[in-house]
Amino acid sequence: MKKILTSVAIGFIALIILNTISNYVYSRIDVTEDSRYTLSNAALQTVQDFTNPVIIDVLLEGQLPGEFVKLQSETKQILEEFKAENSNIKFNFINPLETTGTSENAIAEMQKLGLTPANVTVEENGKVSQEFVFPWAMVNYNNKTVKVALLKNKLGATTEERVTNSIQHLEYSFADAFSKLSIKQKKRIAVLKGNGELQDIYLADYLSTIKEYYNIGAFTLDSVATNPEKTLAQLQEYDLALIAKPTEPFTDKEKYVLDQYIVNGGKSMWLIDNVSMELDSLFNNEGKSLAFPRDLNLKDFFFKYGLRVNPVLIKDIYATQIVLAQGDGNNSQYNPVPWPFNPMVFSRNDHPINNNLEALRFQFANSIDVLNNNNYKKHILYYSSPLSTVVGAPNIISLDLVNKAPNKEEYNNGNKPLAVLVEGKFKSVYNNRVKPFALKNNKEVGTNNKMLVIADGDVVKNQISKGKPLQLGYDKWTNNAYGNKDFMVNSINYLLDDSGLINIRTKKVAIPFLDKEKIVAQKTKWQLINIALPVVLTLLFGLLFNYYRKHKYGK
Repeated sequence: MKKILTSVAIGFIALIILNTISNYVYSRIDVTEDSRYTLSNAALQTVQDFTNPVIIDVLLEGQLPGEFVKLQSETKQILEEFKAENSNIKFNFINPLETTGTSENAIAEMQKLGLTPANVTVEENGKVSQEFVFPWAMVNYNNKTVKVALLKNKLGATTEERVTNSIQHLEYSFADAFSKLSIKQKKRIAVLKGNGELQDIYLADYLSTIKEYYNIGAFTLDSVATNPEKTLAQLQEYDLALIAKPTEPFTDKEKYVLDQYIVNGGKSMWLIDNVSMELDSLFNNEGKSLAFPRDLNLKDFFFKYGLRVNPVLIKDIYATQIVLAQGDGNNSQYNPVPWPFNPMVFSRNDHPINNNLEALRFQFANSIDVLNNNNYKKHILYYSSPLSTVVGAPNIISLDLVNKAPNKEEYNNGNKPLAVLVEGKFKSVYNNRVKPFALKNNKEVGTNNKMLVIADGDVVKNQISKGKPLQLGYDKWTNNAYGNKDFMVNSINYLLDDSGLINIRTKKVAIPFLDKEKIVAQKTKWQLINIALPVVLTLLFGLLFNYYRKHKYGK
């Protein structure tokens, strides 16, 4: 008896010691195969500085379709991990239908806040119904709020594929929101003007999105002609230069200023159209227009970085749609038709910028030749499809093309680079060349830097409705949405991100779902196993037990 009491006492004391230690030493173990709950150091850094409560309202509660229950569960697990890092993280799940009364009111109220519901088709027992789900979270801190889209759309994807894709983005989505709330000093972006670049209204949605991360200012190179050194000094106050669809050639002095800006560490994003052609120019009595080369005087500039933007147009069988009127007068109808000069470009998911993105819409894009004339690292982010070709300029482009079935034999020159990221220790374009003007602190070789060249200026261009800009990537004529906005935001974040946060996007998560076809096909089988089998086993056990009693006791 004494030994038993001693063992109990030792066990009791050990339990107290373990509980005491656990109050000071806290650890979580991730036993998932893909380590989906192990947050990266970059993600953990985003919550380090929160000293006041961060309140997160997740609008995933109530009667949810099965796939969204999985998204709800994974969202909760990710937020638990952030909370484990900083106890000021607090979250709750809310059903917006409970607070607004009806689904109609909920949709109206949420849309006022910019929270668009997802219309989900639910099939159960052979019956199909439509359900509205609000896959959003609101992150609140010190009177600031950031919206987090939990559902990532993907053209042609099933609901299960969309949810899987969304779960892969959860860590980045919340880390990105925390980063926005904790930014103390924003980097600066110069939007270049003066060479016929896109007007502000066509950049409005993109600029309004990235202003959450960065300070943005318009910058003109007009003063280069009179005071180039001062212009360079002013440009160097910015961390990145955005050159969006210039239509007028750059002078040698302007190029030299941009060259020295880049060599001295300035990041740059170039959206170039080397062929002059717009869809609006085809809407005339003849339905055709001339596409001709546009000389921006940048050929030698890009050549030094190992690129050549060709004055050709990409023509692709995998194309996005345009809307055309068919018929006469009151009998005319507006129908969407594929337009081969507007390629639908898919990501190869091989870089943090393009990982898990929706298809992009290019419009009258050029091709890029990637040269081996230097040792810079060049990564092709997007290609045209294998079933594409190039059309030289000058050339007549006609809308009659939509009335002809594509001949696949003509689309035999595909996989053309459309967007190329260049990284390395950049050398001056004017190295060993006569300089356009004398510069006191001329630099021939710089430090490591990044540059992105996209062979289409319209990738960043949003449409306009009633004088107001629409969301980048949304086509008001076909009601389709493309991934242009995410691509452009990811690009600028990658070029300017020093924390490695963008690399979270490469994380892969494998989410198992039930096979609906098997569920329907094997429904009766599993009902029998789960309902009839336990009853049969119970009866069998009773009969055997009764037989045993009679055999042993004779009763």
